[in-house]
Amino acid sequence: MADTIIDLVKSKLPDAVQAVIEFRGETTLVVRPVDIVAVCVLLRDDPAAHFNFLSDVSAADHYPDEPRFAVNYQLYSMEYNRRLRLKVRLGGDAPAVSSVTRVWPGANWHEREVWDLMGIRFTGHPDLRRIFMPEDYLGHPLRRDAPLVYEEPQFTHNFAEIEKRKPYARE
Repeated sequence: MADTIIDLVKSKLPDAVQAVIEFRGETTLVVRPVDIVAVCVLLRDDPAAHFNFLSDVSAADHYPDEPRFAVNYQLYSMEYNRRLRLKVRLGGDAPAVSSVTRVWPGANWHEREVWDLMGIRFTGHPDLRRIFMPEDYLGHPLRRDAPLVYEEPQFTHNFAEIEKRKPYARE
């Protein structure tokens, strides 16, 4: 299965695939960022592949290595009952990749989640805005260089001390 899909993508888009990773029965195609939409359209529309379901979009931060970010697309073919992962590697300065919402409309929420938590911009996304964090939140909390936030737990032995620091509305 994997060999036919790899051959299909390499024959139709010869420069798109940067690497093929086989690990424990899972196949990952590392794709150039500029080719992600073309590869997704090919894998969705070609009858030999027919990956008609995007089950997830996620990201990983490999700080301090470059390229820093990896965006992962989990594809599934309902017709052939097979899975494939696409991976796009992005630099850390201003990570951006084209949105695949025109290929799979369900990518909308997945891409918004990755934008909100990791700060990876999806160009061409119809509604790229925060989904978990407040609009005025500075930064992206799942990045490895995000500051750690710690709040001391309140117990009986430190109740009065912490109560003084809590941001209650005072009259």
